[in-house]
Amino acid sequence: MSDCIFCKIAAGQIKSDLVYEDDTVVAFRDINPQAPVHVQVIPRRHIENAAALTDEHRDLIAHLILVAAQVARDEGVEEGGYRLVANVGPQGGQSVPHLHIHVLGGRAMAWPPG
Repeated sequence: MSDCIFCKIAAGQIKSDLVYEDDTVVAFRDINPQAPVHVQVIPRRHIENAAALTDEHRDLIAHLILVAAQVARDEGVEEGGYRLVANVGPQGGQSVPHLHIHVLGGRAMAWPPG
């Protein structure tokens, strides 16, 4: 999608602080971090959000979660714990209409969120 900021980041058209990339996904530090560790893990392919996922995306979703877990290990928050968040739609807190998983860690997380 030509006007999607995350598509532009995935394509290297917008600079970001990358922490991981491969042919399928990109992970980068959030520009407005909500925790000491706040990384976005996104597919390179444009998918609006989790509600747009179908059976054809099974391998992609597994890969996104595995990369998120690797990011947590690499960022040193695995042992203390971390949160994975995928917001869907405006009322769910999704501000960029491109599927992304937040990896949040480095502090205690409150419950309920929001």
